[in-house]
Amino acid sequence: MKHLLLLAFLFAVTVSLLRAQPVATGHKTVHPASAGEWPAYGRDAGGSRYSPLQQINEKNVAKLQPAWTFHTGELKTYEGTRALSKAAFEATPLMIGHTLYFSTPSDRVFAVDAATGSQQWLYDPKVDLHNDFSEITSRGVSAWPAPGAGGNTATPKRIFIATIDGRLIALDAATGIPIPSFGYEGTVDLKEGYGYDISVTSPPAIIGNLIIVGSSLGDNQRFNYTKGTVRAYDVLTGSLRWTWDPIPRNAIDPAWQTWQGPKAHSTGAANAWSLISCDAANDLVFIPSTSPSPDYYGGERIGQNLYGNCIVALHASTGKMVWYFQVVHHDLWDYDIAAQPMLINITRQGKKIPAVAVGTKMGHIFILHRLTGKPLFPVEERKVPASSLPGEQAWPTQPFPVLPAPLGIQGISTADAWGLTPRDKEEAAQKIARYNNEGIFTPPTFKGSIMTPGNAGGIHWGGMCFDNAQNILITNINRLPAIIRMLPRDSVKAMESADQELLRAETGRQAGTPYMMKRNYLFKIAGGQPIMQFNPPWGTLVAIDMLTGDKKWEVPLGYMMDTAQYPGAAHWGSLNFGGAIVTAGNLCFVAASMDGHLRAFNSQTGQVCWEYALPAGGQATPMSYEVNGKQYVLIAAGGHGKLGTPMGDAVVAFALP
Repeated sequence: MKHLLLLAFLFAVTVSLLRAQPVATGHKTVHPASAGEWPAYGRDAGGSRYSPLQQINEKNVAKLQPAWTFHTGELKTYEGTRALSKAAFEATPLMIGHTLYFSTPSDRVFAVDAATGSQQWLYDPKVDLHNDFSEITSRGVSAWPAPGAGGNTATPKRIFIATIDGRLIALDAATGIPIPSFGYEGTVDLKEGYGYDISVTSPPAIIGNLIIVGSSLGDNQRFNYTKGTVRAYDVLTGSLRWTWDPIPRNAIDPAWQTWQGPKAHSTGAANAWSLISCDAANDLVFIPSTSPSPDYYGGERIGQNLYGNCIVALHASTGKMVWYFQVVHHDLWDYDIAAQPMLINITRQGKKIPAVAVGTKMGHIFILHRLTGKPLFPVEERKVPASSLPGEQAWPTQPFPVLPAPLGIQGISTADAWGLTPRDKEEAAQKIARYNNEGIFTPPTFKGSIMTPGNAGGIHWGGMCFDNAQNILITNINRLPAIIRMLPRDSVKAMESADQELLRAETGRQAGTPYMMKRNYLFKIAGGQPIMQFNPPWGTLVAIDMLTGDKKWEVPLGYMMDTAQYPGAAHWGSLNFGGAIVTAGNLCFVAASMDGHLRAFNSQTGQVCWEYALPAGGQATPMSYEVNGKQYVLIAAGGHGKLGTPMGDAVVAFALP
């Protein structure tokens, strides 16, 4: 996968130092979660991450304390391998009935009592961690039957895990034992017919009797990468029901002409590695597609490149396209749709309109009509810089949302240079001035280009959440400009030997193209820690009023430098991975930052109401549930190898005394 492969260089130096019956798809009678449950990754199938619980609220959250901690023993599974440097505990558990279901980075699946934290069962798929996986993470599992709207939730019958080694496994929800009638002895081989590159890091989507799965691909390594096909399987048998390829392979497809060049239709990737959302009432699934391969050179795929970098609505029952909306034309920046498309209702002239909110790495949020894909807030096509790279043709315009206004760092200049000392600041200014720098869609160049917000910036896989009672959308933002340099393939070794910074930078081989890619970021290492070279904040939490599209508040999120040594660091924000949730108690819970705290913010004002130092990095999205009349807030705290946060194996539940 792409979303954090780029950060391998960024912190490599730092790390060393420092229930009911299922419903037929399309029918309106489906079964929802009770108020106290969290039955899907984003609580509902549309990923709103909103809990109606309010026992914990802005008036009493300061009393919140640990109720129990469960240890997975995950670190022992890494012994004898190099997995620790890539592992990230990013899971958000499900809670159905009185049971929590979740996965670890190595795809082990646990069922745990939600009130006590005692283990009920464990399933280990025995992933071989000696393999060189791009990502070692699993954001969670999926449960069938899936909840919806209008009814009561029953005990789940099956738990599904899609693994980093390309398997889809069905487990008995009561025992954790693979179900023999699904696939072959409980497993479908997702690599069959596609190749060894297939990996999955996000939980599959479930709608009716279908389970829909994307894939995670490290696609800056070659031009003709593995196909990013989305597949739907029968939840009972594991039989393939339909497939959808984001790259047109047939000339009768209207998008065929948006790929020009003799090899264009052999391009790979454009895969959906993030969460897929479902609208069972309208028989729709929403696919967040990504950059075609390779990420930073499109000379072999000249054109707009539909349906890459699109939000695509498919009929769940058939896999046929209903509509699409492209957020980036001819991607040259690794600007994947990393966040789960969020299905919400927004109010217009007193009427509720079904919408899908699409958050992007650019910090752009597109609010589209869920049934048609038409923008509900204004979107403008604006002219962007042309490419100077021989063989490349950047698309002349890109879509920009007028409302909500773009978030995060949209451009940078020498006036934004920052450092701990005047000398540091001058060094930063010189570095910014060294590269091509024409704003958010600056194309890659031989000289090197600064890209803002960068491929790990904006709205990442942590996604967004929505308070449907207050009409507030909340999301955390990364501010991390990338520096991309293209090198003629036959000159790489000579250029590396003459430039140590170039030698240390991350390399994208981009085989099958004339160029290799070098990727770095606007930071330096000082005192054993990364020092950003542009003005803070480097990470924020933002609330948007969805009645108007206007920003309601924005505050720094966490910190990434020693606040005792640098008192201002508490206001500088932090790079962050993991998402936020919002509750009816007027609270937004989020960890994600490098300082290892779980925090509660007042969702109306952005004020911090409570914080707690976790036993390891909290690069996961929390959740909330109720058991026996008590509300809990829970988060996976296991750290992030690539980001360099403390590693561990804890799942921590909090409650009021």
